[in-house]
Amino acid sequence: VYFARSLSITTPEEMIEKAKGETAYLPCKFTLSPEDQGPLDIEWLISPADNQKVDQVIILYSGDKIYDDYYPDLKGRVHFTSNDLKSGDASINVTNLQLSDIGTYQCKVKKAPGVANKKIHLVVLVKPSGARCYVDGSEEIGSDFKIKCEPKEGSLPLQYEWQKLSDSQKMPTSWLAEMTSSVISVKNASSEYSGTYSCTVRNRVGSDQCLLRLNVVPPSNKAGLIAGAIIGTLLALALIGLIIFCCRKKRREEKYEKEVHHDIREDVPPPKSRTSTARSYIGSNHSSLGSMSPSNMEGYSKTQYNQVPSEDFERTPQSPTLPPAKVAAPNLSRMGAIPVMIPAQSKDGSIV
Repeated sequence: VYFARSLSITTPEEMIEKAKGETAYLPCKFTLSPEDQGPLDIEWLISPADNQKVDQVIILYSGDKIYDDYYPDLKGRVHFTSNDLKSGDASINVTNLQLSDIGTYQCKVKKAPGVANKKIHLVVLVKPSGARCYVDGSEEIGSDFKIKCEPKEGSLPLQYEWQKLSDSQKMPTSWLAEMTSSVISVKNASSEYSGTYSCTVRNRVGSDQCLLRLNVVPPSNKAGLIAGAIIGTLLALALIGLIIFCCRKKRREEKYEKEVHHDIREDVPPPKSRTSTARSYIGSNHSSLGSMSPSNMEGYSKTQYNQVPSEDFERTPQSPTLPPAKVAAPNLSRMGAIPVMIPAQSKDGSIV
């Protein structure tokens, strides 16, 4: 009895790891038996890793035609690798890999009555990149600090390797236990630790490296730095206070000048008329006349009245000359006149 061999996929199930941005080759090779006479159909499906979505068709071959517009996340990034699928190669390429492409891919081949399928697990990892080496602490003799190596991105697990590139190229003995760690703790640092170091960080899909220049120096004069900072702060505060004082003083002076100017303008009395000035002048002289002795009357009459400002009299309105009015003695007293006794005189001026 002869048993014909049925359709089978020769590619074993496997797991493929690739880096983000690379191209993943997913193999699917098959063989046919003489009894498989039906039309050839090839179908690729994806089961996303989050298990939130049902299986989705990503590419299909049927009736000698290819259909690849099924899965939006992979549109334009999935292709058959063979131009002749009937030759037994249904492998595909997934280009520009993204983290969302992680999942289980299934290849199904049908040619009635034969049917076969295989699964491939695709893992997308991120290469380490943007590695940065730096010192956390003060690089002084006798101090404790840490040297660190940190990549900006990279899929776990990550491995680290430190090396000294300068001088004797020998790592300090106390550091050996942390040679494969991202952080090395330095205790009681000495000048011998100075030099150039490299850190290489890697995972299963790539690696990156950074360099560190370590310069261990004697302790700085911290007391002097603190004193300088305090003095500088005090000087700055004094300068600010002086500026504020000058501004306030200037404002007070301006305010005082405005107030004095305003008070002067309010206290100035209106100017007296020239007529009243002249009358005051004459009145004062009449008062003086009453207290004079007869011996100086003549000199007074000739000089004092001549001293009255001519300008005032010139500007006084002229009135017609009237004969002097006679006023009784009692009325004169009520008016404030002072009685004066005038001795009789002869024609030659001598007192009688």
